[in-house]
Amino acid sequence: MTTVTVLGLGPMGHALAAAFVAADHPTTVWNRTPGRAGDLDVVVADTAVDAMAASPLVVVSLLDYEVAESVLDADALKGRTLANLSGGSPEQARAMAAWAAEHGIEYLDGVIVATPTAVGTAEATLYFSGPAAAYHSHRSTLSALGENAHYLGEDPGRAAGFDASLQDLFWTSMSGVVHMFALAKAQHIAPTEIAGHAKSMLALFPDLIDLVAEQVATDHFPGDLAQLTSVAATLDHILSTIRSSDLDNGVLTAVRAEVQQAIDNGHGSEGFARLAAR
Repeated sequence: MTTVTVLGLGPMGHALAAAFVAADHPTTVWNRTPGRAGDLDVVVADTAVDAMAASPLVVVSLLDYEVAESVLDADALKGRTLANLSGGSPEQARAMAAWAAEHGIEYLDGVIVATPTAVGTAEATLYFSGPAAAYHSHRSTLSALGENAHYLGEDPGRAAGFDASLQDLFWTSMSGVVHMFALAKAQHIAPTEIAGHAKSMLALFPDLIDLVAEQVATDHFPGDLAQLTSVAATLDHILSTIRSSDLDNGVLTAVRAEVQQAIDNGHGSEGFARLAAR
């Protein structure tokens, strides 16, 4: 079994180390604050350099790229594979990959879409990007972290790009959810009264996502379901209610402005997916 090093024993790093141990991989760990590995069957390195030198695969789970860069040692990592699961932007991933390449280090960038308790189970989704040879060389070892892993290609920034795009969907949607409840409350509608209707509306999303994906892929945005001119009118009605309820209207005002720009550019008869075109 491949020996693995885990740098960082916060909640996620601790879960990663535990998953490797559960899969019978000899595991070395290091954490800036000592004493967090007492419940793990691991080797605790005295220094980060010692930890990096102990294994052919070094997995990083630290706060961010800046912290990771302050810990990583090029000499200790030379000839090894560095898998950074700290999370960050695509640009940061590409910069770290370039640094790694300059020092003879194989680099994989990864994102874990899971809570620490889900690591190592089928509920954990993982995205990896970077050199295919490096990923496939350590694929069986990395599979200890979750059964739903996706290799996204050679560009080291793709995993972070996937994550940012999907997180954009999630948090924009959650913003809509909480704003809906605030607006409903202002209109004297109980949360439990509207929640079921909201779920019924969201049930439309899987099919709509497929529809929009096809339109964006083909650069064809028919307005047979709803033209942007009618979307603008609907948004005006919603914004009027939001403003009269003295609630924040920033998000939908921004959407309304995008719709108007598309209309002004001659796309008023097209569908809402036109806003994804660049």
